[in-house]
Amino acid sequence: MRHEIIVKDPAHLAGAARTFLDEIGDRRIIAFFAPMGAGKTTFTSAICGVLGVNEDAVSSPTFSIVNEYRTAAGESLFHFDFYRINNVSEALDIGFYDYVDSGCLCLIEWPENIEELLPEETLRVSISVNPDESRTLSWED
Repeated sequence: MRHEIIVKDPAHLAGAARTFLDEIGDRRIIAFFAPMGAGKTTFTSAICGVLGVNEDAVSSPTFSIVNEYRTAAGESLFHFDFYRINNVSEALDIGFYDYVDSGCLCLIEWPENIEELLPEETLRVSISVNPDESRTLSWED
C-alpha cells in the first residue's frame, strides 16, 4: 500500500509527524531518502517533538553520525546522519547494527550512503520538494 503525506508549510509539521507515526505503526527503522535541503532533519525534529523529546536536544548528527534522544516515555530514539560517511565500515565502527537491533526507533538521514547495511525491515521514505515548496513524504508497505 502506498502512503503519502503532504506538508504544506512548517505550521503543518507537527500534524504531519503525528500522522506519520500513526501510519508507520510499530516500524522501528526509518530511512529518509531526499536531496539536500528537502527537510530530513526538520521532519526528524518534528517526530522528536511529537514523541516528547526536549526540543533543545534535537540537532543534526552530521559530525557525530548518531545522536541519542529520550522520548517523554523514557525510550531511546536514535537519529543518524550518514552524509559524511565515506564507506560503510565507518557505520559499522559506530556499532550501527547494535542500534538498529535495539528495538528503539532509528531515524536515518542519507541512508543511500549505507544502503547495503540497511536491514530488510527498514521503512524507506522519500521526501520530495514540490514546485510550491511544500514537501511530500511517500512510502510503501
